[in-house]
Amino acid sequence: MALVKLQTEHFRNLVDAPVWFSPSFNLLFGENGSGKSSVLEAIGYLGLGRSFRVNRHQAVCQHGHQNFTVFGGLDGGLGGSLAGRLPVSAQPELVHRLGIGRNLASKETTLRVDGEAVRNLSVLARHLPVSVIDPGVFEIVAGGPGKRRQFLDWAVFHVEPEFSSVWQQCQRVISQRNQTLRNGRLDEALIRVWDRQYEVLATRVNEARQAAFELFRQAFDRLLTEVPTPWTAGLKMDLAPGWDTSQPLAELLANHREQEMRMGHTLYGPNRADIRMRFQGRPVAETFSRGQQKTLVILMKIAQGIVLNRLGKQVTFLLDDINAELDVGHRAMLAQKLYELRCQVFMTSIEKPQPQDLWPGTVPEYRMFHVEHGGLTEE
Repeated sequence: MALVKLQTEHFRNLVDAPVWFSPSFNLLFGENGSGKSSVLEAIGYLGLGRSFRVNRHQAVCQHGHQNFTVFGGLDGGLGGSLAGRLPVSAQPELVHRLGIGRNLASKETTLRVDGEAVRNLSVLARHLPVSVIDPGVFEIVAGGPGKRRQFLDWAVFHVEPEFSSVWQQCQRVISQRNQTLRNGRLDEALIRVWDRQYEVLATRVNEARQAAFELFRQAFDRLLTEVPTPWTAGLKMDLAPGWDTSQPLAELLANHREQEMRMGHTLYGPNRADIRMRFQGRPVAETFSRGQQKTLVILMKIAQGIVLNRLGKQVTFLLDDINAELDVGHRAMLAQKLYELRCQVFMTSIEKPQPQDLWPGTVPEYRMFHVEHGGLTEE
């Protein structure tokens, strides 16, 4: 499915008017501060339940208001819609309607799917898989393990239906273990109870991650054979689960009880998982140039899209100010691969995009919008 209608209320500087998009490519351009990134941010709220730019809901709510709303309409996507070929005035048939609202005063979030209230953000996310490529995403390579776990778990969530629930349970047990470890005087019987529960959940989390990671690695390796990246020869990518899985996790925890008590938190398990990327035995962050790291992350994102595509899911990619991060050649490579993937794309830039530069061959269906003062005008 693809997002073909967007309407917001009191969100950033966006005009409270509906906008209709293509299920294929949408090119947005305008000056800094015009609202381009805010459009992507609003779309991100529907697929992620949060902003990919800031951590606080208050930051996206218009000044003087205590609530905001984002509404999205989905059609059948490129597999079941001709929306990309419709004239501006035409409105494609909507398959699903998603809505998210936040009241800052009560700190309550309201979620709706097809007019019905839902409790979990995962319901919205499954309808609209959103993948963001913005300047911050390159921390997947250069940043800490948490960034890479977040990258991996996005795919695991969409590949393994039960993962979200199991991981939430696992995180609650980790929190309980941490509280027990910090109590000063350890209740050995209680910590053993948490250890047993933790081992069961950690094993399920690791199995789901391993399965999704193997699908990702296969897609990524295949992708490297299709793009001119000779500098990736010798690149190794593996999933480190966060503990030595050759021995039971509960046994490992018991053997390191004093160490965990000194630190006051859980030191082993899926909360320590990482994607290890090495080139000729050294970390990629130390050996690849900044440009190579950016290209690597984008290829990793495309590989995730390939995995979901094979599962029959159309990913919506949000490319924020990609011109500032990639040269013309790499932008064309990215645009072509996304075209072949038959995903939905929103791409922002300051300059007016030139489709013939993005797609030197066949130009796909697209819509182009000029963004000014929070309003979108189709070119």
